[in-house]
Amino acid sequence: MFTGIVTDVGRLVRADDSNAGRRLRVATRYDVEAIDLGASIALDGICLTVTDKGQGDEHWFDVFAAKETLAVTDVGRWQPGRRINLERALRVGDELGGHIVSGHVDAMATIVGKEPVGEQLTLTIEVPDDLAPFIARKGSVALNGTSLTVNAVTGNRFTVHLIPYTVELTAWGECAVGDRINLEVDQMARYAARLLETTRASAQQEH
Repeated sequence: MFTGIVTDVGRLVRADDSNAGRRLRVATRYDVEAIDLGASIALDGICLTVTDKGQGDEHWFDVFAAKETLAVTDVGRWQPGRRINLERALRVGDELGGHIVSGHVDAMATIVGKEPVGEQLTLTIEVPDDLAPFIARKGSVALNGTSLTVNAVTGNRFTVHLIPYTVELTAWGECAVGDRINLEVDQMARYAARLLETTRASAQQEH
């Protein structure tokens, strides 16, 4: 589990493709000696398992993205040099500064608007129609692994505000209109929708 609070911005060093998936090597400021093999790290909101690690001129770790991950995220298009939002898995006792994020991407969303508003950056995001019901004003959403609050919703589009601190300390400063980003809806919204669906089905059976 994660919180959507980015704690490092890594850099993709290499990407090796195979029939099974894609192996990625990421340079990081994390102390890799403190990262166990098999640990989970969220890369732009995608929960991946550390398969190797090391240090030379810089610290690095390897992860593997399977075909299913490539099918539902943008990781297949990542090229060396790309900056990546990183977050290590939540530990018992850690501060929950964002919201509960699983690291299981629901779908790809698209940036359809980018506008500076004062010192903030406002993004307009378009999501697949089937996920629109899970997006609510003042609710939470994870975009590229960042916990953000929804400002306004219109149909299958919504806006979020990025404060200067977030833009500076994450990879969001490089985003552009047309970019495809990883979307994970709030788990609470998903369970609430499921509960409502079950309640309605039960009521129909009673009648």
